Amino acid sequence: QVQLGESGGGLVQAGGSLRLSCAASGRTFSSYAMGWFRQAPGKEREFVAVTSWSGGYIYYSDSVKGRFTISRDNAKNTVYLQMNSLKPEDTAVYYCAAGQQPSPYGMDYWGKGTLVTVSS
Repeated sequence: QVQLGESGGGLVQAGGSLRLSCAASGRTFSSYAMGWFRQAPGKEREFVAVTSWSGGYIYYSDSVKGRFTISRDNAKNTVYLQMNSLKPEDTAVYYCAAGQQPSPYGMDYWGKGTLVTVSS
């Protein structure tokens, strides 16, 4: 089993940047695909980005492609989401997830989320 804890959220102006981190417990972190998802107020949770266990396969949603970068450091049991050129519509609670498959539908474990607010 994997336990996940997100950090790095906060308030930022439009056009700014934030880097989210997700620390994972467990010795098998490096065997899991890792993803980021988000849920805006009044909306359903949506996929943001996913990376395979090695980082060799990465996939982004169209809404963040070119602005966000997912990366992982298996030695530190941590996955990151670098968010640049932030927009007010990026405001959401961001969740980290782990699973067997590098797919938006392959996640089995979830963190509690960190809030990102982008002001206009």
